[in-house]
Amino acid sequence: MNENIRVLLAEDDELIRDALVGLLERETDLRVVATARDGREAIERAVLHAPDVAVVDLQMPKLDGLGVIGELQRVLPRCAGVILTGHGHPHALRTALASGARGFLAKGAPGTALADVVRRVHDGQRYVDPVIAADALTMRPSPLTTRETEVLAAVQEDRPIRDVARELFLSTGTVRNYLATINRKLGAENRSSAYRVARENGWV
Repeated sequence: MNENIRVLLAEDDELIRDALVGLLERETDLRVVATARDGREAIERAVLHAPDVAVVDLQMPKLDGLGVIGELQRVLPRCAGVILTGHGHPHALRTALASGARGFLAKGAPGTALADVVRRVHDGQRYVDPVIAADALTMRPSPLTTRETEVLAAVQEDRPIRDVARELFLSTGTVRNYLATINRKLGAENRSSAYRVARENGWV
């Protein structure tokens, strides 16, 4: 008989974490050997328990899911990583795959889907949520230049302009000019709105 697939589950929300553990442990071939509440704890538990598959939330305290997957690639290269997220934007998908993740699944997927993804990545396959994959393929290109993208990423929603100017070696007036152009291109009323539009479309 084959041994159970050993799984680490990292999720900062206790209710979601417990629910996911319950879903996985219903499967006779899966065993949750460790759980973690944040990214740093995930790395520590992974080193201690050597799971076959690590299922990690994209957004966690201390170290996000992408950081966890990247670190596990270094310290436990045989451990396959799956990103589980409630923020299934195409940009997050591309970033997750670039980090070394072998699976990418939205939290809203059917309960049996996670167990299936764990099995697939353990067998050396990749899995990408089909809805998110379709969105990534049809995503429109960014209207922003590289420099405009850099400025918007630095400003985000409410960071002081003087701090951004200092970081990017620009004058505050130049940063304001960039933001005005960005707002116009994205049809946004202000930089907070522009940043949200860009994030939702995977441009920053």
